[in-house]
Amino acid sequence: MQYTINVRGRLVDLSQPMVMGILNATPDSFYSGSRKQTEAEIAERANQIIAEGGRIIDVGAFSTRPGAEEVSVEEETARLKRALQIVHREQPDAIVSVDTYRPLVARRCVEEFGADIINDVSEGGLTGIVGQAIHEEGDMFETVARLGVPYILMSVQPTLEKMMMGFAEEVQRLHSLGAKDIILDPGYCFGKTLEQNYEIMKHSERLLEFGLPVLVGISRKSMIYKLLGGDPTTSLNGTTVLNTIALQKGASILRVHDVKEAVEATRLLLQF
Repeated sequence: MQYTINVRGRLVDLSQPMVMGILNATPDSFYSGSRKQTEAEIAERANQIIAEGGRIIDVGAFSTRPGAEEVSVEEETARLKRALQIVHREQPDAIVSVDTYRPLVARRCVEEFGADIINDVSEGGLTGIVGQAIHEEGDMFETVARLGVPYILMSVQPTLEKMMMGFAEEVQRLHSLGAKDIILDPGYCFGKTLEQNYEIMKHSERLLEFGLPVLVGISRKSMIYKLLGGDPTTSLNGTTVLNTIALQKGASILRVHDVKEAVEATRLLLQF
């Protein structure tokens, strides 16, 4: 599929899959290897993502794993401001995404701290931390449309049928507000059982019917180690297998902890 997104006036080609590297400026993300808090750690991670072939750096400051502790708007904003300043200093030409479900935080990150993309795991405000309803000031869809930046819309629905229905309504509303560059994320491990995750992935090529690029974030997630055993630290091989399947089913962006391995998977798949 031929996709492009407009990133601050620069057209970014997604006709070949792109890798997004995860940078968590948090103390409690589910995979301990992704937690980066000091200035040196954040700088090193930003440089590593780009050096290993990543094109997007996704910066988060609020873990949405099950059981995660609430982080105030002020604390999340402060963490993101600091991390984004470091990332821009180290990699001024990188595309930077901010992982937040709070409209006010998203706005400040774009307008004041230089974020290029909003990555929203709440499906526009349905849920924040896994399994918990949220009540945030502002409307994310209106915020995205006003800012004019690409928006990653992640589903928290448990089945592909409900996901497709939800996406249809949400994309229509986003377009009616003036939002243009929408990226769909099926939201693996958000609001889904183990079996539902695999059932959605089995038929995930149907998401291409929307004519929009698809992002897949399955890196080291529980759908891997709950099936195979182990934990996030032992789930790299499973991640690579599922990323390869996602690419075969049309994913345009892989959101990962392990950038080098994901880039290699995309390069190898392009040979066929």
